Amino acid sequence: MTEKAIEFLQEWINEKVQAPETPAQIDREAEVLAKQCAAQAASAGVPLEDIEEEVGDLEELIATKLEDAVEAKKDN
Repeated sequence: MTEKAIEFLQEWINEKVQAPETPAQIDREAEVLAKQCAAQAASAGVPLEDIEEEVGDLEELIATKLEDAVEAKKDN
């Protein structure tokens, strides 16, 4: 993955991925966010293939980050 793709993905996740109101929404939220991320990456000149080459399925990564956010919210 290119440095540009890594930076884009890290910044995007930090900005956009937050715990959903209910954990049951994680799958749907991950789907929506993955589509948004892919579109914004393309606009920024970062191919989705570059991102998924390193992290695998973008939607699964975002779902994991959402689950982490839910857990962190519970701990607070």
